[in-house]
Amino acid sequence: MVTAVQTKKDTISVVIIEDFKLTRVGLRCALNSNEDINVVAESENAIDGLTLIERHKPDVVLMDLGLAGMNGIEATIKVREMNPDIKVIALTSHDREEEVISALSAGAMAYCLKDIDPTKLADVIRDVKEGVCWLDPVIARKVLDSFPKQETLGILSDRSSEEGRVPLTEREYEVLKHLVDGKSNTEIAKELIVSVHTAKAHVCSILQKMCVNDRVQAAVKAVKEGLV
Repeated sequence: MVTAVQTKKDTISVVIIEDFKLTRVGLRCALNSNEDINVVAESENAIDGLTLIERHKPDVVLMDLGLAGMNGIEATIKVREMNPDIKVIALTSHDREEEVISALSAGAMAYCLKDIDPTKLADVIRDVKEGVCWLDPVIARKVLDSFPKQETLGILSDRSSEEGRVPLTEREYEVLKHLVDGKSNTEIAKELIVSVHTAKAHVCSILQKMCVNDRVQAAVKAVKEGLV
């Protein structure tokens, strides 16, 4: 089944690809309750979904990973090949490490469990639209814990010397800890009692100093190098 709706102006356009009708309806209703988000089309399978994406060129795609036929990971790769400016958010009922890695490797900017709070999902969509990567905190911790720590790698503490340590400020280390926990800019701002703009600036500075491209890479590097 394929559904399209009228597009509102000056909103984040979203296409939903999800094979369970009740979930699609729930997502559409929840997201369209936000003035700045508009679900422009939805599909129950990847093939029709890709056609809708090509037609509507949405800002964000909510992609169910467990689709019949072409699965969500394969479809994510095709979306990224079609238009790398379109951001994909992976939706799933599973928190399997291998699925998370596959989805991110395919080009997904976020990985959300389907029981995510609708308000939180709206925040994730806003962040992803701005180029922010996001992992559900439970999944983020599980994946990051799978990486060996410094001690298990036999790496000595010379990394903690001034010469080897990433030159972050005390506040940036605080922000980095929240990144490892999978928190968005909005959540970090609330935790630190600063503006979202300030939180975003700290994140950008961290990425630059750590020589990484996104939040996920920063979190992985932080855990691997014992920075948090």
